[in-house]
Amino acid sequence: MQLDFERELWEIKEKKDKLLGLYRLGKGEVLAQLRQLRKEFKEKARKVYKSLSPWERVMIARHPKRPHTSDYIKFLIKDFEEIHGDGCYGEDRAIVAGFGYFAGTPVAVVGHEKGKDTKEKIERNFGMPHPEGYRKAIKLFKLAEKFRIPVITFIDTPGAFPGIGAEERGQSRAIAESMLTMAFLKVPSVAVVIGEGGSGGALALGVANRVCILENAYYSVISPEGCAAILWKDQSKVKEAAKALKLTAKDLKELGVVDCVIPEPFGAAHWNPRATAFMLGKVLRRCLGELCSLSPDELVQDRMRKFTSMGVFKTED
Repeated sequence: MQLDFERELWEIKEKKDKLLGLYRLGKGEVLAQLRQLRKEFKEKARKVYKSLSPWERVMIARHPKRPHTSDYIKFLIKDFEEIHGDGCYGEDRAIVAGFGYFAGTPVAVVGHEKGKDTKEKIERNFGMPHPEGYRKAIKLFKLAEKFRIPVITFIDTPGAFPGIGAEERGQSRAIAESMLTMAFLKVPSVAVVIGEGGSGGALALGVANRVCILENAYYSVISPEGCAAILWKDQSKVKEAAKALKLTAKDLKELGVVDCVIPEPFGAAHWNPRATAFMLGKVLRRCLGELCSLSPDELVQDRMRKFTSMGVFKTED
């Protein structure tokens, strides 16, 4: 998939890949040209991604080649063991949950997973969890608390699944219980918005001591399409909706919704997932290092202080 504003970058990349192939075959004379193309790519990428509109950043957040939760687990979490089922209804593959080691420390990991190819996307319900997915997350949160293990969540969903079956099985309650459980966890918690952060389906995994976001991810109460449908009843207004929602990483940092913005290599994570994971890992280490020095009660107080201080209000005398 090539977005319009990325076309020149893909052309440079194709030329660069051809020269790299020749260089690996022993054609040393192409090295200077290869280095020039690499420099050109970096400069062009920096220019392109610096000036993106909110809607264009939404498009990047949804890019099919953008790394998912499974990619970050592969790059960052050692000996990951996944758990399955909610102990009530069944398994939901839109939520990945399990235990592993991050930088030598045991961690509990929960994240939305959209899937890569068509078959997996259908199996994962395009990253839109059912209630059993959130109940599986709650099960993991409680196990993490029991064994004093820090929690890491990866947020990447257009929203919780709005189907009839999901509603019948208590979708809204499952989301609320997940938020409530996270709010009072007596272990360190860090949430990272890695792609789409849509509605309550995202917030269910977002009530953490530290909330971080990748440079081109978004976090919003509703999608731009949903906002345009409600406010204007016109899908051509998605660009205006994206701007009005203040959903970009820069906006969210200024509003105090997120604690830090994680830069993406070459301006967008899909150009180099491994390097993106490295940058994300540095932030996770720093956040967990800060939080692990707090007592269980201090962790809860820190979380309460963070979320109750959001927003602006006034009282009448």
